[in-house]
Amino acid sequence: MDAQLIAFTGVAAGMVALPGADFAVVVRNALASRAAGLASALGVAGGLLIHTALAVAGLAAVLVTMPVLFRTVQLLGGAYVLYLGLSALYALRRSPARQSATPPEAPVRPEPEAFGRALRQGFLTNALNPKAPVLFLSLLPQFVPDGQPPLPRTLLLAALVVALALVWFPAVALLVDRLGRWLRRPRTARAIEGGSGVALTGLGLVLVTGPLLR
Repeated sequence: MDAQLIAFTGVAAGMVALPGADFAVVVRNALASRAAGLASALGVAGGLLIHTALAVAGLAAVLVTMPVLFRTVQLLGGAYVLYLGLSALYALRRSPARQSATPPEAPVRPEPEAFGRALRQGFLTNALNPKAPVLFLSLLPQFVPDGQPPLPRTLLLAALVVALALVWFPAVALLVDRLGRWLRRPRTARAIEGGSGVALTGLGLVLVTGPLLR
């Protein structure tokens, strides 16, 4: 039995499940429809695939050792998360009448453009997270046993992270959709939308105004 692999699975599962911008985006889109929630979940997994590929290729090390490039990614990611948060709050302020008129058991049917938008939001929210390269670069090597070729092992660990995301985030989207009758009640939906908007806005502000992460 590979004790290190089991330990890494526990650490990675906690890392993936930790609430953050990814979680907020998936929940927000899942409130619109099951398809939009699942699209966001797939987008988040796609962003994780980018980060793990960079870590395996060693490009994350370049990003970490170049402060200007790292800060640029940090600002881009923060600006995008901030945009999502402010957009949610603006939409909440604009459409109280439309939300109150929507029956709680009748979620909006997503158009192809909405599906693509949700997929893009999930992907960009994760892919532009500047903490992820540092996290993967520092975490993955800790679980490569001495004397074992690092590349195959790192590929396995990276694939495990993506697989966990492909389980967790779709499960979140399906749970939100399952509870849709209650969650889509006007008052509850507005509270969740407002909470996710505030959370995303706060995370974006921290990334944009915070010091350079090392």
